[in-house]
Amino acid sequence: MKYSSIPAAQSVVAHCKAKGVQNIVISPGSRNAPLIIGFTEDAFFKCFSIVDERCAAFFALGIAQQLREPVAVVCTSGSALLNYYPAVTEAFYSDIPLVVISADRPIYKIDVGDGQTIRQDDVFHRHIGYSANLKQDVNHAKNRIERYAPHFIEGKVETTQKKIQGYNDGELNKALEIAITMGLPVHINVRFEEPLYERLSESSIAPVINSVTTSEKKGLEYISDCADIWNASQKKLVLVGVNDPNKVAQRFLDMLANDPSVIVLTETTSNIHHPNFFPSIDSIVAPIEKSKEKEKLFSKLQPDVLLTFGGLIVSKKIKAFLREYKPKHHWHVDTVKAYDTFFSLSRHFKMDVNTFFESFTDRITNVQSDYFVYWKTVREKYQLKRKRYIEQIEFSDMLAFHHISESIPENYQLQLANSSTVRYAQLFDLDTSLQVYCNRGTSGIDGSTSTAIGASVYSKTPTLFVTGDLSFLYDSNGLWNNYIRPDFRIIVINNNGGGIFRILPGKEDSFNFERFFETKHKLKVRKYCEVFNFEYLFADSEERLKFAISAFYEPSERPKLLEVSTPRLLNNKILLGYFDFIS
Repeated sequence: MKYSSIPAAQSVVAHCKAKGVQNIVISPGSRNAPLIIGFTEDAFFKCFSIVDERCAAFFALGIAQQLREPVAVVCTSGSALLNYYPAVTEAFYSDIPLVVISADRPIYKIDVGDGQTIRQDDVFHRHIGYSANLKQDVNHAKNRIERYAPHFIEGKVETTQKKIQGYNDGELNKALEIAITMGLPVHINVRFEEPLYERLSESSIAPVINSVTTSEKKGLEYISDCADIWNASQKKLVLVGVNDPNKVAQRFLDMLANDPSVIVLTETTSNIHHPNFFPSIDSIVAPIEKSKEKEKLFSKLQPDVLLTFGGLIVSKKIKAFLREYKPKHHWHVDTVKAYDTFFSLSRHFKMDVNTFFESFTDRITNVQSDYFVYWKTVREKYQLKRKRYIEQIEFSDMLAFHHISESIPENYQLQLANSSTVRYAQLFDLDTSLQVYCNRGTSGIDGSTSTAIGASVYSKTPTLFVTGDLSFLYDSNGLWNNYIRPDFRIIVINNNGGGIFRILPGKEDSFNFERFFETKHKLKVRKYCEVFNFEYLFADSEERLKFAISAFYEPSERPKLLEVSTPRLLNNKILLGYFDFIS
């Protein structure tokens, strides 16, 4: 096995190995050569090569999303690092432990006119769990340091280097512990002086690597008081955001589902299921917004207690409702953070959901109430109306999503792009065996393809990625890698632009609207399949979609892409008409 001759590079690799950071996504460069040598020469690490740093970071995020463990990205100096930023912010708001390792130039070569240099230290400071800025070794390239920065050496070189090694070990221990225990992205910036490619047959360092300590649970002292409030309340609403599959014990979900004073609102990304849950939130809230008895109905829905867990919520309507009709008590359960999304947060239980329910369920009892029964009747009515509406509409985004949602084979991993895609998905009942994911941390359309491909790498089942045309085109470089499995599937809903803008306030039929909001285009998705070696299918009608789907999931030697072309000017009318119809 070979090692870089630079101690800092050896330290980074050693700490990652000791902490179990095994998956390393590398983008090519020269300044990061010492890191590339260290990671690729050690059989412990599984290294991936992706040229585009933005795609590489989202690819790594997809792996970390699935494994729920830190995954590292490694890049060269300069603007390469800034291309990680979209994925770093997504990881920050989605609690995904992305470890960013950037090679940097010596500090004495920053802002002096050297090429490929920027101020890399603390570059993510507003969206990062921790920034570790490692000190430059003084026993490597000693002649250059004596020439350009002699003040780096205090007394003997060996004494100074020992202090630097201790400092760097401390920073690496802290950064990786935060990534592991808090699920946050961290940034490790490493300065290297040339030469960069020298190798050793043995390690030249003895790093001090600390064991990881688990975080303390907080909030257990309030469980009893909150249980008393729960038992005295006749209207309890449980709202679940982005949540990993199989994260919550089913017995706790059954307990909530069978309490007549509780309704549980979920989204596709909640990944929890029970026949008594309410999976299409907007189908309940939208008709109330349009009702003449809006105040009365919203007051009837308004909870005494709101219990939330999981990540961010897709539905804007439920957020607007709970901000206007605030609960008396809002409790959030999460090991790290609690957003005051509805401006009524009263308690943060800083623990995992199962730990909370383990203590909570022993203290609570079912409360007699008509809360669940009333809203169950409302749910059944909109389900019947939705069925009738689907039977009468023309081919469109909505009808396409209806057929797609019914077609997905059991146990697939389903990755959803943002914007219209994830919102349409909320309107339909998906098979409960599916595992559903979407980058809801920042809700951007960038990186969805790369994330889905990264997420598929270790998946035990095939992956389906459903996306819109703009999101697909935006991240088309995500297809530029050697890690796409033959069972990977993409469905592109192509409505020739940003169709979501036609259902938002401000829509108008004008040249400027089409050009600057909707961004109408005539790009051919088929051409991308030719470049990246995907099998291509196409549908522009209900009949052709049914026919294409019949062969789409069959085993193949190449990944497949199905393009579904829908009418740009009709989609918004059918979607808005749906909410009118069920109202």
